[in-house]
Amino acid sequence: MATNRSFHFLSKPTNIAPLVFFRIAFGLLMFISILRFMLKGWVYSMYVMPKFHFPYYGFEWVQALPESFMYAFFGAMLIACLGITFGFLYRVSAISFFILFTYVELIDKTNYLNHYYFVSLISFLLIFTPANKSFSLDNLLFKRNETTIIPQFYILLIKVQLFLVYLFAGIAKINTDWLFNAQPLKMWLPAFSYYPIIGSYMEHDWVAYLFSWVGCLYDILIGFFLFNKRTVHIAYVFVVIFHAATALFFNIGMFPYIMIVATVIYFKEDFHGKIVSLLKKIVHYSNNNLREGSINYSNGLVYFFVLYFSVQCLLPFRYTLYSGNLFWTEQGYRFSWRVMLMEKAGTAFFYVKDSKSQKESEVDNKQYLTYMQEKMMSTQPDMMVDYAKFLKKEYEQMGYTNVTVRAQVFVTLNGLGTREFIDSSVDLSRESNSVFKNKNWIKQYE
Repeated sequence: MATNRSFHFLSKPTNIAPLVFFRIAFGLLMFISILRFMLKGWVYSMYVMPKFHFPYYGFEWVQALPESFMYAFFGAMLIACLGITFGFLYRVSAISFFILFTYVELIDKTNYLNHYYFVSLISFLLIFTPANKSFSLDNLLFKRNETTIIPQFYILLIKVQLFLVYLFAGIAKINTDWLFNAQPLKMWLPAFSYYPIIGSYMEHDWVAYLFSWVGCLYDILIGFFLFNKRTVHIAYVFVVIFHAATALFFNIGMFPYIMIVATVIYFKEDFHGKIVSLLKKIVHYSNNNLREGSINYSNGLVYFFVLYFSVQCLLPFRYTLYSGNLFWTEQGYRFSWRVMLMEKAGTAFFYVKDSKSQKESEVDNKQYLTYMQEKMMSTQPDMMVDYAKFLKKEYEQMGYTNVTVRAQVFVTLNGLGTREFIDSSVDLSRESNSVFKNKNWIKQYE
């Protein structure tokens, strides 16, 4: 009975306009983001220049291609963005963008950002939505009927995804450092004391506490208020204020703007209908072939996305499978919507030893890693294992035998002083990044 009611709820007819608006907005934002990425030279600095990339466990087979291919891939992503925006070969464009974008992100975990993960998830969802069934080049060129009504299931996919991002970002903030020590904001905010008018307040501790608590409550509650049609408009005002503030204080790229635009999907259908109608008039879009009734979806698709969202709800809690302080060990940290929760810095010294000659030498990390790679590796244990395995191969090619790789690493977390991070006697090249194995060579955080 409950299952029937759920399917009846998901099948409720609704206007396609919110989905069309989202398709256009997302396509344009991704086009701007990818173009910005290329113009800033990040294709070269992140994927061409490094001699070594840090792979994700299970995706070691994903490798960067030669320079010309990498630029071609980014060019193809731009074309796919336009395809999504204009609804041209929409399904092909959405699949292409998802594959290309996710491929690029899987090359090197140095570059992991929550909003890149978010973009991959949204582009994956768009593959399954009929967002090109109205106001699209596909309809015009292939003389397809214009659809006005779809099951709300398709729009709920996007809304639920956004809801989970906010909710788990809020849950992640429920920790002692964030709520009761106001860290890391207490360290970060004084850096903005030069701002006019508000700058003088940034050095006060109470402001850091205010930002911490408001940020936590905002993330936990905003999704509920966006879902409620009576509170969606006032909630959106808070969305704009919150993300404008994060854009003002922190260097987090396009993420604030993506969220400001994406959350418009919670507005009533009439709002999107007026915008889409206006856009149609501007570009003189006309398609008089109207489809009667709503389009369908399969029950199998519903079960698939129940599983999809269930996995997303479990991922943030996988850290409980490992021992130790999460922020210290970072086991189970990624793909959990933990956004800017800590200030962590480290220094890593790697030593390679030829067991036959007993000769041990210190590695010049800059010889193999970019500044950003070394910075990220120096606080993240799984990256240390990747680097050690790489060094072992490098030195074996140089004639070393029975190579062992150890490291002395010193890390500071949220300004509490530098501490030795790992057991410096462990041969890291023999360690594993398996998600089923606890890294017991990480020293306890005390």
